[in-house]
Amino acid sequence: MDMDENQELHVSGTLVWYYYICPREVWLIGHQITPDQDDSNVSLGRFIQNYSYPRERKELAVGNSKMDVFKLENGELLIGEVKKTSKYRQSARMQLAFYLDELKQRGVSARGELRFPKEKQREEVILDQETERQLDLAKREILRMLYLPQPPPPAKIKFCKNCAYAEFCWS
Repeated sequence: MDMDENQELHVSGTLVWYYYICPREVWLIGHQITPDQDDSNVSLGRFIQNYSYPRERKELAVGNSKMDVFKLENGELLIGEVKKTSKYRQSARMQLAFYLDELKQRGVSARGELRFPKEKQREEVILDQETERQLDLAKREILRMLYLPQPPPPAKIKFCKNCAYAEFCWS
C-alpha cells in the first residue's frame, strides 16, 4: 500500500495506546483498517465509556485527540481516560500523557486521571519531563511505522486473544 503523497499522517492518542501493545495495530489503525466492531471487547469498551461517570461530560475533541471525560475541578481542567482494565496501564498512561501534551501545546493546562471503573481505581497522570521524553520517542516511532509500505508481520503476543484484529491477523 503506497501512501498518497498528499495524505498527512498524524499521531493520535489511540495510536499511542496501541504503540505500547502491538505495532501491527498501530499500522492498521493508522491506515483506517478498522477492527471487528462486533467484537465483544470493542462492545464492552464502548459500553463502559458511555455509561461510566454519567455526571461528567463526554468526549472533548482537541486536535487529533478525543478525550473520554472532562470536568472543571477547583478551577482546573481534569481530563479522564476510561479503560475497562488496568492490565494495559502503561499504554493508558501514555495515551493520557499524549492528550495532556496536545492541550499544553495549545496553552491549556490540565491534569489527567486514568479511570478503571470495573476495578474502582483511579490514577493521576502528570506530564513531567521524563514522560514528555518517552512520548516524543513514541510519536517518532509511530510515524516511522505509519510510513511503512505494509504492516509489520503478525506476532503472537499475550494480547492477541482479546484483540478485535485477531481474525484479520491469523486467518
